[in-house]
Amino acid sequence: MPQTDLPQIEMKNVAKTYGAVKVIHGVSMAIEKGEFTVFVGPSGCGKSTLLRMIAGLEEITGGDLFIGGQRMNDREPSDRGVAMVFQSYALYPHMTVAENMSFGLRMAKAPKAEIDAKVGRAAEILQLTPLLDRKPAALSGGQRQRVAIGRAIVRNPDVFLFDEPLSNLDAELRVQTRVEIAKLHQTLGNTIVYVTHDQTEAMTLADRIVVLRAGKVEQIGTPVQLYEDPDNAFVAGFIGSPRMNFLEGIVTADGISVGGIVVPRPALSSALATGTKLRVGIRPEQLDEGQGIVLEAKADVVEHLGSTTYVHAQLSTGETVIAEKTPLRCQAR
Repeated sequence: MPQTDLPQIEMKNVAKTYGAVKVIHGVSMAIEKGEFTVFVGPSGCGKSTLLRMIAGLEEITGGDLFIGGQRMNDREPSDRGVAMVFQSYALYPHMTVAENMSFGLRMAKAPKAEIDAKVGRAAEILQLTPLLDRKPAALSGGQRQRVAIGRAIVRNPDVFLFDEPLSNLDAELRVQTRVEIAKLHQTLGNTIVYVTHDQTEAMTLADRIVVLRAGKVEQIGTPVQLYEDPDNAFVAGFIGSPRMNFLEGIVTADGISVGGIVVPRPALSSALATGTKLRVGIRPEQLDEGQGIVLEAKADVVEHLGSTTYVHAQLSTGETVIAEKTPLRCQAR
């Protein structure tokens, strides 16, 4: 029997190779029961492959995968207690919404009363009740995605797996469906593992984020931890929109020379010798007089986004930066 004190999902040095090519390099992590975990990273980093390995759709070629305390390396997908929602909705075009949602239960010969109850509950949660008799062709993209999610809900899985479910939706629908997925997690409380290349989705949905690059884990932490205390320049540059500014700096007797000015030394740099070269990361909102960092620059582009304004500017050093809410002393070209 599974032990309730164990993580819902645990990976121990999990690896994946295709012939001589290794795409997942010994990933280890634990995902707790009820946690919303997001795998994020650039295209080709291995996040979808890792998700498919959890689902049983990709063979694990090294290490061990445990779900609910049981080793799953050789288990069939149907025996893992997971349900997957794909990027493509994968709906049967000749079936109604109700038939699509109930397909798995009908194949399992579940009683009609049970099927009707589960489909009705999922439709109510996802606001699909008025659409149960429609076919996919009569639905919007957002509605089709909700049907795909509903098909997963009726299976009552221990774990939901989402593989870039919003990438086919327009900007407005992405925001709307993202909120619906967050509400779904609050309502059901199931463990969710969610893959996206969009760090905004990751920041707004996740309890914890796993940042991947080239098949390796760069950092695991809460959205706030990754934003405020990144382990390396890759995580610092990937998390946050607009991305962090990276400037060349040099340690001086008075502080750190960066962007044409000298700023006080951070505590971590106190032991560095004068003349040491640094790469300094400054977030757009930190380029502000209130933060003590004001750089002389010439504005190239000003983006007005309602409540927020971003200035793309060039420093006297030739470096470019992005600043939030026009904090730079800008000179028109």
